[in-house]
Amino acid sequence: MNKVGRPLSPHLSIYRWPVTMTLSILHRASGIALSVGLIVLVLWLQSAAGDARGYQVFADALQSAVGRLAMAGWSFAFFFHLANGVRHLFWDAGFGFEKSQANASAWVVLAATVVLTVGYWLAL
Repeated sequence: MNKVGRPLSPHLSIYRWPVTMTLSILHRASGIALSVGLIVLVLWLQSAAGDARGYQVFADALQSAVGRLAMAGWSFAFFFHLANGVRHLFWDAGFGFEKSQANASAWVVLAATVVLTVGYWLAL
């Protein structure tokens, strides 16, 4: 029986989007982004092994605004995947399974990712 003003079934607007679920999705997405970045790395190595003209074209593409944005995105994906992987290592050892601990470690992973990414780009 449907009461007035109540949904027939739960909907996304009913549930809160937990940070742990967001990190799980981002971990998979960052793995895919790193795979694409690996293809770009192989292409860069091929251009470096080839002639100087081909390497210069590739280097110019990476120095463009789109290239720099892609490199920043790949570095963010790398540091996120690294930090979340360390988090998973702690889970594998049996630590951090309480809800409050999982939420706190999720925020630590996000903060570490931002700090590491910004630090890396400032060090360049």
